[in-house]
Amino acid sequence: MEVYQHVIARQRKWMFYLLALLVLGWAVTPWQPIFLGLLLGSILSFYNLWLMQRKIRKLGEATAENRSVRGIGTFTRLASGALAVVIALQYEEYFHLISVVLGLMTAYIVIFIDYLFNKSRV
Repeated sequence: MEVYQHVIARQRKWMFYLLALLVLGWAVTPWQPIFLGLLLGSILSFYNLWLMQRKIRKLGEATAENRSVRGIGTFTRLASGALAVVIALQYEEYFHLISVVLGLMTAYIVIFIDYLFNKSRV
């Protein structure tokens, strides 16, 4: 379980770095709608990452104690993605829709890259 906690901390750290980079891109480049869309999608993706990690930890604890768990929050993650798209469509002048959708995938990209760089350590 300790290894899993390190993986969680590492993934959250990289998400924070990515969010900081997106804020910087929004502040200093002329492509503000694109970076704001990426930022919106990435913030909700970070929320989804946090939610998924929490649910997986609870699933692991329940399995170790021979209990059952209701689910891993798929509906909540899908609803947050729909919320991001609704916000982007409501405020089209501020958010680029394709960027929001790409931003929603950033947590999965971070998980994949983290796995590639650290697969020998786990």
